[in-house]
Amino acid sequence: MSEVTIVQLTDTHIRPAGEWVHGMVDTYANLTLALQQLRASQRRVDALVLSGDLTDTGSPEAYQRLRGAVEPVAAELGAQTVYVMGNHDERTAFATELLGADPADVDPDTTHDQVVDVAGLRVIALDSTTPRRHDGRLEQRQLDWLAEQLREPAPRGTLLVLHHPPIPSPVAATEYLRLERPELLGEVLAGSDVGLIVCGHNHLTGAAALAGIPVWIGPALAYRIDTIAPSGRHRGLIGYGYSRIDLLGSTLVATAIEATPAETLYDRPEQDVLDQLAALAAEAG
Repeated sequence: MSEVTIVQLTDTHIRPAGEWVHGMVDTYANLTLALQQLRASQRRVDALVLSGDLTDTGSPEAYQRLRGAVEPVAAELGAQTVYVMGNHDERTAFATELLGADPADVDPDTTHDQVVDVAGLRVIALDSTTPRRHDGRLEQRQLDWLAEQLREPAPRGTLLVLHHPPIPSPVAATEYLRLERPELLGEVLAGSDVGLIVCGHNHLTGAAALAGIPVWIGPALAYRIDTIAPSGRHRGLIGYGYSRIDLLGSTLVATAIEATPAETLYDRPEQDVLDQLAALAAEAG
């Protein structure tokens, strides 16, 4: 059984009411469907981590719609919420609408970096955005701050969250827009208690490693890109999902969850399946 379960919702790209992304995708409907799935599962969720591009244009109304959808479900689940900046987000509206900041106190040049304790698992969120840019960057002061946070290990280790993946991509567009100079982040993380790095941004599901630490790029909730499009083409596809991150013993395990509506192939009692597998194992000796 998982000791801690975190659900990653990334690249929600919420727009004001009546507006759809690329004229075809109702991202608010995608988000609410995913939240309904979480409620219906009746499984324990300790935190909802929203890892950037929470709105499509940084509109205050879009942040209000996002929060209005997420926070009642988080409260019902007993889950904490962690909001992380993405390149489509706007720092002042993000801080005002999601973090409860006074607009007069928000400096648009100040990054929104956070540390949250989730049942003994330390979640560190880094703001990898630069205003008006779509690629990622971490300032030296952020790296110094991160090093200070990691100086003492957490009871159950650390999950690091940032929007821009610090790993290469085989897709030209996502490679162009990734985190710059990821080796600087790797130097800070080497030897730390970070067990997993969780990202979004690329609208695909992928994995690699940085400084020996697994990196997970979670599926986007808005739409996905075609990762093997015809040569010379870049395509977006209808489809969406999210991730669950489970602490199993000392290991953080990332699992993609397909949320695009699909027909059920089978639906059996879990215990029946476990009994069947146990019988097969016993028969095999």
